[in-house]
Amino acid sequence: MQQPRPPQPGSYNYQQGQPPGGMFNQVQNQIGQPSKDSFMPGVRLPSPSGQMQNRMPGPPPTFGQNSPFTNSHPQGPPPQRPLNNAAIGPPGGAPQNFHIPSGPHSRGPPAPTGGRGQQNMNSMGAQPQTSNQFNLHSGPPAANWQMDQNRQPPNGGPPSVNRPANVAGPPTGMQPRLGAIPNVNVQATTYGPPPTSVPAGQQINGSGPSSARSSAAPSPIPGLRYDYLEGGTPFSSTGVQQPPRGQYPGGMPPHMVAPPGSIPPPSGPMHSTSNAMPQLPGAMPPPPGSMPPPPGSMRPPPGSMPPPPGSMPQGAGNMAPPTSQMQGPPGQNMNVAGRRQYPNQSYQQVGGQMPTQPPGTMGPTVGTNLPNNQPGHIPQPMMNNLAAGVGKMNMQQSEARPLNLLQERHILPKTPIEPPKPKLSSENQKSQVNPDLFRCTLTSIPQTQSLLQKSKLPLGILIHPYKDLSHLPVIQSSVIVRCRSCRTYINPFVSFIDQRRWRCNLCFRVNDLQEEFTFDPVTRTYGDPSRRPEIRSSTIEFIAPSEYMLRPPQPAVYLFLLDVSFSSVQSGILPIFCQVLLEELDRLPGDTRTKIGFITYDNTLHFYNMQEGATRPQMMVISDIDDVFLPLPGDLLVNLNESKELVQDLLNQLPSLFENNKETRTALGPALQAAYKLLSPTGGRVTVIQSSLPTTGPGSLKSREDPNQRSSKNVANLGPATDFYKKMALDFSAQQIGADLFLFSSQYADLATLAGMAKFSAGSVYHFPGLHTNANPLQADRFEKDFRRYLTRKIGFEAVMRIRCTKGLALHTFHGNFFVRSTDLLSLPNVSPDAGYAMQMSIEDTLNDSQTACFQAALLYTSSKGERRIRVHTMCLPITGQLSEIYAGADSQAIIGLLSRMAVDKCQSSSMQDSRDAIVNVCIDSMTAFKETLPSSQTIGTLSIPYSLRLLPLYTLALLKNIAFRLGSSTKLDDRVFAMEMFKSQPLSLIMLQVYPSLYAVHNLADEGSLSEKDVDVPQPPLLGLSSEYLSRNGAFLMDTGDMMFLFVQAAISPQFCQDILDCPDYSSISESTMELPVLENPASERLRNFIGWLLGKRTVHAPLQIIRENSPKRILFLQHLVEDRTESSMSYYEYLQHLQKEVKS
Repeated sequence: MQQPRPPQPGSYNYQQGQPPGGMFNQVQNQIGQPSKDSFMPGVRLPSPSGQMQNRMPGPPPTFGQNSPFTNSHPQGPPPQRPLNNAAIGPPGGAPQNFHIPSGPHSRGPPAPTGGRGQQNMNSMGAQPQTSNQFNLHSGPPAANWQMDQNRQPPNGGPPSVNRPANVAGPPTGMQPRLGAIPNVNVQATTYGPPPTSVPAGQQINGSGPSSARSSAAPSPIPGLRYDYLEGGTPFSSTGVQQPPRGQYPGGMPPHMVAPPGSIPPPSGPMHSTSNAMPQLPGAMPPPPGSMPPPPGSMRPPPGSMPPPPGSMPQGAGNMAPPTSQMQGPPGQNMNVAGRRQYPNQSYQQVGGQMPTQPPGTMGPTVGTNLPNNQPGHIPQPMMNNLAAGVGKMNMQQSEARPLNLLQERHILPKTPIEPPKPKLSSENQKSQVNPDLFRCTLTSIPQTQSLLQKSKLPLGILIHPYKDLSHLPVIQSSVIVRCRSCRTYINPFVSFIDQRRWRCNLCFRVNDLQEEFTFDPVTRTYGDPSRRPEIRSSTIEFIAPSEYMLRPPQPAVYLFLLDVSFSSVQSGILPIFCQVLLEELDRLPGDTRTKIGFITYDNTLHFYNMQEGATRPQMMVISDIDDVFLPLPGDLLVNLNESKELVQDLLNQLPSLFENNKETRTALGPALQAAYKLLSPTGGRVTVIQSSLPTTGPGSLKSREDPNQRSSKNVANLGPATDFYKKMALDFSAQQIGADLFLFSSQYADLATLAGMAKFSAGSVYHFPGLHTNANPLQADRFEKDFRRYLTRKIGFEAVMRIRCTKGLALHTFHGNFFVRSTDLLSLPNVSPDAGYAMQMSIEDTLNDSQTACFQAALLYTSSKGERRIRVHTMCLPITGQLSEIYAGADSQAIIGLLSRMAVDKCQSSSMQDSRDAIVNVCIDSMTAFKETLPSSQTIGTLSIPYSLRLLPLYTLALLKNIAFRLGSSTKLDDRVFAMEMFKSQPLSLIMLQVYPSLYAVHNLADEGSLSEKDVDVPQPPLLGLSSEYLSRNGAFLMDTGDMMFLFVQAAISPQFCQDILDCPDYSSISESTMELPVLENPASERLRNFIGWLLGKRTVHAPLQIIRENSPKRILFLQHLVEDRTESSMSYYEYLQHLQKEVKS
């Protein structure tokens, strides 16, 4: 169990660097509502029927409405069968229709329309909550409270978890070792008393062993109790008494009723994941000193903001909204015919400034900390905001000015592109979140949905929540301050009414501030709360107290599934795996409880007993792969510290043990079934090493690729061939198991089907086609470096993530590798620092309650050291009613990051041609809408676009030529699917390198303008456009594609460059087998090596260097990325601009 940490007096000596992490929450096993793969308002996709069917991955008959489906894989004979394996429930909610033009009016690039076979989509949307589900974030109040058997937690905190001791449990030998959690020394800021803990040896809520968990066993806690995220319940050995359903007064459970003396919630609509309850009777009168609102306004509750007329009442709890309110953004379900028609919605010009309120009824402007506002007086912070807005007016006008792309073709800047900065006050700008962590496609949020539709730009957010950070404040406190209504964490963008009250920047409720939060450990006095790190940093991490835990944190458990068939052994995969794991065994994230296990397989399964006390590893072979069971359930996962010598012995023996194996068949499906049974009691991570197409046992596959159709215009088989692996992934996710796939086959391996294991279990996919230590050493080097990083990077277990936003905004479609358990809760059994996510957004209500819109992402996870951690990111953006400001704040790179994910969904649900047309339509529609804002005299013979979007046509052309979406070129199906998977799961920085690689001239690097980093001078050569016109005959050029680097050497390169950089006398003697530059003692070599090292240091994936001569057969690897040039099957950049001009005119 987690031990209490004593308070640490002193200054804000919070931790620098990356913390390990922590939080767990079990949630109801449900499949979310099918994803709305709409391309946002104004984006139209062609379809023969005018609309598309939106389905979950997997055949439709598999998912019945409100009835679970059953997995097909067997569970093994009794008594070894530890768990009944029922899969997760069906999707809910009505499908969202996406209306697209068709026929001769399709406006994409000239290409024949491909087949439209329905494919399965992998983006999962939100499922409407039923009336017995509560907001998963509506956890415990910020106060430090305890709870006994007869007391319910206030403000919607979830109860403690009661689990029966042995429900469908595994044999005794498989019981998890959940002993006392060791103390972890974390240098963190400590506030108030230490967090509560559980006495040693005491079980949580009498829940029994976690091995009692089973996806088939009924939960001992009602579904509404699972729908919590940060909100937890303090540990209790007696559990929580559940009141009978339907006996709550007023339809609310007792713990949702506001305690005496609390401030009632505000009226009016508040965006939440569920509908608001009516205000409860018996609310306290307004606090002394408050004044009535101005004449003519609706009387709000004390301390809250006045709601817009016609709004619904808001309560402290959260109930499910009516079905009509969960149908997505306005206009999504309207039948649209023709080419130019879009969902109609009246445009309303609404002023963005709030009326001045009397003292006591409203606080200062959001983001300011003044205690009072005088009637009729504009507070100084507001004046500062106005001054800041005027000061940035020129910048905004510059970003929104029209640019004629036909005259200014060379628009790529010479320096790395910076994301646009939102027009905020200087105070809020200092507190703004790092755009590498949290980013929006529009840095000025439209005030209405009709204004967003008028702009024809997609609205969404991209997040990299678990990114490695060099500076992260870590807070350990007995008080985590959160809004009592929407459960938002206090952040730099809230406003303080006084030192005892603060207004939430998302729902605008006024909350009481606990005295512990104002305590300054330096002076040992109560002071200004704005000095707290929570108010000074938009990215912060909390060490969660005990009330956020529903069971002891799980240990770090690693299980490796190794393909030992003929192809795996002969290619050298198995020796590389064993060697790297041997070298990094001591660096695996974990503590003294870390467990490890191995399963090897070909057409049979091989288990290994390495229990402490054995003299050597013992192999057990299971040949009955149709009915898998565990031979020794309690001895297959061993403690790494106790059995390290046996683990090392096994890794040394594995390559020689199977070196003469001639078996070519592989049984991946049965190996995954065995992994599920082995890890179900504890959860953990499964690493799959697969070298070929699985051809035997459950989950066996057949080749679906026709090599003669690789350059066809009709791309088929982008969806899974069977739902076996998806079902397995859902079972994995239910038991907090994540799966990562390493695929190596040089032949077709059906990546489209196998990737479902990682997609729905929050895992990752790695692809190394044709790896061979002798024939393809480049891929072997990639695998070694990537696998080393994979083993040693930090990891979060049993994680969940939710994103909240200002009321009036709603998230409706999610992109990435995860499983949507409830309306907007993302289940992440494993969370990786290399994973990125994206969400589409709509505007449901007019945003006239504030001048800013805020977004907050909360990631709760268990660190490898056994700590619950809560990482919170908060972003603030201005709200505008001006179309010009929307265009000025558009982020081209973020738009491409969101658009690429949406295009992948469209490929899998409709056709490749429809997806390509939709990408082009984004450019056409946004340029047409912008053209309508200009005088006609400025649009004759031009192709005008806002300056902020000047790179959007170039990026969309590059996206069309990417391996994921290109047509007419020979492309292996697995390579195409892998590129699509990278778009769905990578952070934006890597996506942009994949779409539009960086090109530099490196034959004349100089120290002028160099960057000094860690006492090393790094040259900064200018960026070049991806066209052969920028390649001089006597130059050398470095291209960075994210996962590869190419050094392209022209034939007329000087001999001096060859000697100084490549250590060879001339061009003809350059070796292309070199994968890294030689270390030479001269300034030119040092500059180039420093520059390449600097590029590699900014990312987490390894990019091996490949040297290519101009006359080499490998030059196509470099030339295919010159996306501005014309090819046999695609247009040049200038031809593409002419195509856009023609469509905009029409």
